[in-house]
Amino acid sequence: MKFKINSSLGYHVDGPTTFIFNIHALKTPSQTVLEEHVAVDPPMYMDEYTSHDDSCRFLRIKVEEPMQFKIDYSAVVDMQHKIIDERNSAEIVPVVELDSYIASFLYPSRYCQSDKLMKFAFKEFGHYQSVYEQVLAIADWIYENIEYMSGSTTSQTSAMDTITERMGVCRDFAHLGIALCRALSIPARYFTGYAYQLVPQDFHACFEAYIDGNWIIFDSTRLAPLNGLVKIATGRDAADSAVCSIFGNSAGTHMEVNCEVLEDHFVPYTYDGKQKGLSFQ
Repeated sequence: MKFKINSSLGYHVDGPTTFIFNIHALKTPSQTVLEEHVAVDPPMYMDEYTSHDDSCRFLRIKVEEPMQFKIDYSAVVDMQHKIIDERNSAEIVPVVELDSYIASFLYPSRYCQSDKLMKFAFKEFGHYQSVYEQVLAIADWIYENIEYMSGSTTSQTSAMDTITERMGVCRDFAHLGIALCRALSIPARYFTGYAYQLVPQDFHACFEAYIDGNWIIFDSTRLAPLNGLVKIATGRDAADSAVCSIFGNSAGTHMEVNCEVLEDHFVPYTYDGKQKGLSFQ
């Protein structure tokens, strides 16, 4: 399935500032970038590089003087999602058998304090028969118990804040899902991307859980079909996968995001507790 994605970000800069953008579609075995274009107005030098584990594609720009500028990115991406039957996944892969990269997604992180949620996680989700059922139950619990409310949280809001205040946005839903999975010794990571049929259009966040050797996608907001997501990056939490990191004195002036499908036979895919898992590997 082919998607066309676009993003446009504008900034007012008051002094020397370095920007690190993370808006490119990630290149993976299931996600092929057929074409892409990036432009900065006014033109400036751009340094593109990839994270050490290939989980993010970064673009660095250094602005020396006060000014206003914008960056525009567009791409055509071919998605080949993999449907995997994880419904009978009965056991968690023992931690001792995980490689170091996968095991790194078991630890508490800045926004996902899994160590503080272990008692709650085992009480609510420890009785399910399979790992897949556990993660589905986590995603369902968040959807049913956390109110989605735009503007209700800040960049400092953590999973503990979200479960206490019972409100948040996609970023917060993802952090809570990750924290609860890790509390049950299930590796989980943050996913950010473009989302088809998301209203209003914006960058979107959800999470992936590692089940039987596969990273399976879950979205507790249920605001976009899972097969309508185009991956930008993955990380331990939003600190690893921010759309823009600013080092200096600057403020955003505008943001536009869009994702559209380029084929006619799109069929939305969501989990209802019976369907198979969807992987973006």
